[in-house]
Amino acid sequence: MRIFLIGFMGSGKTHWGRQLSQKLSIPFFDLDEQVVNSEGHSINEIFEIFGEEYFRLKEKGTLHIISESHSSFVMACGGGTPCYFNNIEYMNQSGTTVWINTPVQILFKRLLKEKNHRPLLRGLTDQQLMSFITKKLGDRKIYYEQATIIIDDEEISLDHFIEEIFHA
Repeated sequence: MRIFLIGFMGSGKTHWGRQLSQKLSIPFFDLDEQVVNSEGHSINEIFEIFGEEYFRLKEKGTLHIISESHSSFVMACGGGTPCYFNNIEYMNQSGTTVWINTPVQILFKRLLKEKNHRPLLRGLTDQQLMSFITKKLGDRKIYYEQATIIIDDEEISLDHFIEEIFHA
């Protein structure tokens, strides 16, 4: 069983991924953390030194390595992971994709607190942050909607996750 959690940054993929993997007794991988560990640089540093395209290529490679070397896991993917290099198709063929569909206002509140730790958000005013979330989410929605399962943020509980995954 391979479960890929997708959704916009701040949607809770890592939070729910850890809980889900623990409940199912299978490994958990945070794709961003795996890239950071293999590169020896933070995501901010990777973006600054090498650029976003380099990061996206490393992200794709790491996604494939983990998927091909583990038969079961829960993976929290980066917000942009499904949007590049046909990753959403790859994930759908390799396992179950779950989109955590979080409303813009909730994402804004969460990301407002974290924007200095996220390379794409650093330096944005509050108004720019809201515009960024709205636009990026609009651009990415076409990929997110391809998920096997869609869980609306208001409905999230560990039991709900498990029910949706096993009854899809």
